[in-house]
Order: sequence, then C-alpha cells, then structure tokens
Amino acid sequence: MALLTGKTGLIVGIANERSYAWHIAKSMMEHGARCAFTHLPGEKNERRTRRAVEALGVSDPWLVALDASSDADLDKAFAAYAEKFDAMHFLVHSIAFAEREWLAVGKFTETPRAAFVQALDISAYTLVAMANRAKDLMARSGGGSIMGMSYYGGEKVVPGYNVMGVAKAALECTARYLASELGQHGIRVNIISGGYLRTLASSAVGGTDTMEEAVAQRAPLRRATLGSDVGDTGVYLASHLSAGVTGETIYVDSGVNILGA
Repeated sequence: MALLTGKTGLIVGIANERSYAWHIAKSMMEHGARCAFTHLPGEKNERRTRRAVEALGVSDPWLVALDASSDADLDKAFAAYAEKFDAMHFLVHSIAFAEREWLAVGKFTETPRAAFVQALDISAYTLVAMANRAKDLMARSGGGSIMGMSYYGGEKVVPGYNVMGVAKAALECTARYLASELGQHGIRVNIISGGYLRTLASSAVGGTDTMEEAVAQRAPLRRATLGSDVGDTGVYLASHLSAGVTGETIYVDSGVNILGA
C-alpha cells in the first residue's frame, strides 16, 4: 500500500547514502512521495548529495543549495521550491552542526560561547526558520508534517556528545512549541530520536567507535538501529496514519532509551 501517493515535500540534510535523511527519502519515495532536496553550498557538496539522490533512482533531482545559517539562503531555497511545486505536504529537517573540537570526552566545560551558539543556531533554530517559511504553503496544501531528527544524547548524557546534546534538547522543545502554534493550520511537528547510525555527523563525536556493537548487545531488540527503521517512521509521520500525532519525540532506537543503565 502506497501511503504517500500524491504527496510532495522537501528533504533537507542528505549528505550521502548513510544519512538518516536519505533513508527517510527512500522510504517515502517507495510509498509514492515526490521529494525535492537541498544540499550544502559548493560543487563538492552538490556532487555528493546528487550522487546520493540519484542512488534513490531519481535521474534528474530538484536540488537547491542551502546554508541554513543564512536567512537569505533560506528565503531563496523556499521561494525556489514554491515556484516549482504547488504544494508542500512534508518537510524533513535533518541537519545539525557543532565544531568537532568540542565533541570530545571531557571537553564540554571548555566549549566557547561562539561554538555553543552556533550549535544551537544550526541544530535547533533552523527548525523554527524552516517551519516559518513552510507554514503558508503547507496550510494551502491542506496541512502538513514537519519532522526533525534527534538523538538520546539530548535527554541523557552520552560522553562526547556535549554541546550537540544541548542542541538536540533545544530541538525537541522547539518542536513542541511549533506543534502548539502551527496545529491551527493543520501542521504537525514531530521529532524522530533515532538510534546510533554511523554517519558523517556521528563520526565527529568522540567515543563512538564501539557504540554500534555495544548497542546491538544492550538493546532490547538485540540489534543496532537500521536506517530503514527511521525511514519507515518518516513515512508514518508524513502519512494519515499519524494524523493525531504532534509535538512528540518518537524513539526509534531498538529500545535503548528505556534502559536504566
């Protein structure tokens, strides 16, 4: 059953085929969705994202450059989307950033102000910025689903996650406030808290070398999280099956979040 036939939306955050955003796009397209994509500025980033999107079977993807820390770039990207597509039924926010130097065990206390603010800006504020630019088009589309990506390190201490954990906590709270304000327009806002997956972003966090193996041993399901687990949850959140769900953080981590130690 194709749950997203006739649905169109924007995927922000595909870096390569290991990105959670890539797995979400894959699952959505398998259910009939039409996806547009952004990439980080620069030819190298565009080539990398284009390769990943073409691996999804999209021969001529709609791609636009986006530096999410720039309001001008956000305005340009969303305006370009609105010119190309007459509806936005879903928006996937799968971006985060913190300087690698401060994602090391024992370095949180030394985090400088600029690095702290930058992590909050790109990892959390951008959800507000994108929601604000998407809301009118979503409302005209009969409502929509906005989803962001978090990790359990935003709730409990994960050594080395540091300022990114603070940013993810802010992201989850941001989603609740957006859900409250945008619900009147038929727009739902939720967060997927995915389990550890070896990606470009996760590789920057110190102390994660053995995490995948450790999770597989400890998780109630006795396996690591798969990209498809998160991808299929994205389909659920974009479809009518989650019509009554908003403001939630949904854990997709093989059950790791329920463990006390």
